[in-house]
Amino acid sequence: MSTTQPSLPFGRPGPMRPPPLYAELRERTPVAAVTAPDGQRAWLVTSYDAVAAVLADPRLGMAPPGTAAEGNDTLFQDGEPHLRLRRLVSKAFTPRSIAAQGPRIHRQAAELVAALAASGPPADLVAGLAAPLSIQVISDLLGVAIDEREHFHLLVEALGAAEFFTDGSEESIAAAIRAWQDLSGYAAGLVAAKRRALGDDLLSALIRVRDTDDGRLSDEELIGMATTLIAAGYQTARNGISAGTVQVVTEGRLAGLADVPEQLDAVVEEVLRHLGGLIAEPFPRWAHTDLELHGVPIAAGDLVLVRLEAANRDPRQFADPDRFLPGRQSAGPHLTFGRGLHHCLGAALARIELTAAFHALAGQLPGLRLQVPPEDLEWVRGQTDAGPTAVPVTW
Repeated sequence: MSTTQPSLPFGRPGPMRPPPLYAELRERTPVAAVTAPDGQRAWLVTSYDAVAAVLADPRLGMAPPGTAAEGNDTLFQDGEPHLRLRRLVSKAFTPRSIAAQGPRIHRQAAELVAALAASGPPADLVAGLAAPLSIQVISDLLGVAIDEREHFHLLVEALGAAEFFTDGSEESIAAAIRAWQDLSGYAAGLVAAKRRALGDDLLSALIRVRDTDDGRLSDEELIGMATTLIAAGYQTARNGISAGTVQVVTEGRLAGLADVPEQLDAVVEEVLRHLGGLIAEPFPRWAHTDLELHGVPIAAGDLVLVRLEAANRDPRQFADPDRFLPGRQSAGPHLTFGRGLHHCLGAALARIELTAAFHALAGQLPGLRLQVPPEDLEWVRGQTDAGPTAVPVTW
């Protein structure tokens, strides 16, 4: 058996199939020493139990120990600053407020699919449904005025392109920084406008939040939250709808979904299990103290990387894990949205968007099929997200 330390990223047999080395490491050494893409040593965590433990352990932080927190106004920080910000944001980002978005999102998805059907095949599912639905949802959440949406969409698309196509060169990195700064500048103007005239959108709700102990969100925190919602909400949702539809269509599960709500819910959950880690992995963690993880000593300052693709296909947790089995019974839920203090706040919204997209496609285009084999789809893997550039379909 080779003792060579493997280097990330691992090779894939296809764009929607996990690297075989994940399964090998999960069985042999679920907490393994690897070389990260930037050349530094890291621990790669692949089993369900170990990944769940990392995601829930407050000793493993979002930043290296000793890193100054000043200037970080997002949820991607540690300790009390993160807890305070999450408590405040959670007061506006409630299950009820997100569920209230459902009817509008379903209507928007139905309208987009109707437009696809009217224009006739062939079509690109990314350009015709996934991208515009994701942008519309974020625009509505933040209360972007109708006459500003074209400009807003251009900013979001520019950020997505910069994130996806950066090649590590100074020029591409500078382009990504400019795109982020442009979007942050727009978010700052949006926050200022909402302060002058509050609406019934999520951003206005965040501005209204006040707490006796935690105070209120500062302008910097509001801008950071809005920019993060835009970046994560657009790219991840677009990729989820695109790749998720490829999965459902390939498995022959689309037709009839519109008529059986419980079956649709089960399909969405199984799609989420398969998408976990495929379109986005959790941010890296750093050990803030010496600890032991499943028998492996981790030193303070060590980099720890979890792989949801491996955890969500752990046969100890999911029987016959590589099969697509909606309604499957398992010992616990998938880890696609994380666990613990950094559990994804947008989990409910993501479920609504996937449900709305599948429901609209099943109801209006039940015969939808891919024009090319799934393995021939072109994918782009950026710094934080991955997804198909286009999904050509017909019906």
